[in-house]
Amino acid sequence: MRGRAGSDVAAEALQLLAADRASLAVAESLTGGLVAAALTSVPGASRTFRGSVTAYATELKREVLGVNAALLDARGAVDPLVAEEMAQGVRVRLGAMWGLATTGVAGPEPQDGNPVGTVFTAVAGPRGTKVTSLHLDGDRAAIREATVAAALELLVDALQEARKHSS
Repeated sequence: MRGRAGSDVAAEALQLLAADRASLAVAESLTGGLVAAALTSVPGASRTFRGSVTAYATELKREVLGVNAALLDARGAVDPLVAEEMAQGVRVRLGAMWGLATTGVAGPEPQDGNPVGTVFTAVAGPRGTKVTSLHLDGDRAAIREATVAAALELLVDALQEARKHSS
């Protein structure tokens, strides 16, 4: 993570998407819509941002995003494979070239055996999926804010990597 403000990273991501005529959909859990808010705060976001699903409840991850029920039952909602399936699911369901997802524990209590600050972000695109694991410190607001920045950084990195492979 480069430590830039979420709005700066959101603007960079949207510029890269627009330059590639690509689209984005977002699936959020612990961030509760903050990634979508960061993206839509950038003028012109509608050129590339298709929409988002805030699947805060575990059953919505299964029912709306298509996350495997057995995976959720076995590992809970805070898991790298869940993040991956969320990103893939939102990409397919919202008809976007790219999908971005967040899941984790912002607190105040641990969840599914995971301590507060355990976060997974994932990006799914034409060339596959990449997941990052984070262990964040701070209060609930700080963890959510850091997750937004990390997810957007992951997206920018994936978009830049895809551009390298297409040229």
